[in-house]
Amino acid sequence: MSIRLDALENGKALHAEIDGVPVAVVRIDDEVFAVHDRCSHADVRLSDGLVWCETKQIECIRHGSAFSLESGHPDTLPATQPVAVYPVSVVDGEVIVNVKEGGK
Repeated sequence: MSIRLDALENGKALHAEIDGVPVAVVRIDDEVFAVHDRCSHADVRLSDGLVWCETKQIECIRHGSAFSLESGHPDTLPATQPVAVYPVSVVDGEVIVNVKEGGK
């Protein structure tokens, strides 16, 4: 799947399937983040949740767990397990997410 940087709305998450992996891609100003698009507490898409730009978090719509877009760690309960974080690069306006090297 190809994602153009200018297609990402600031402060919103976009669901993408990359090599069969569900990924939530988030743009906050000049930064782009990619995390596994399933809450570790409930089987819900994180890309359907809220993005908190100030704290660089994405919040699950089911129970309100907020995950760091930088580390994948849950910052609020009820989730206690992190979600995978994937490396992102932008080349010529194209967002490239490497799900094979991710999973940290």
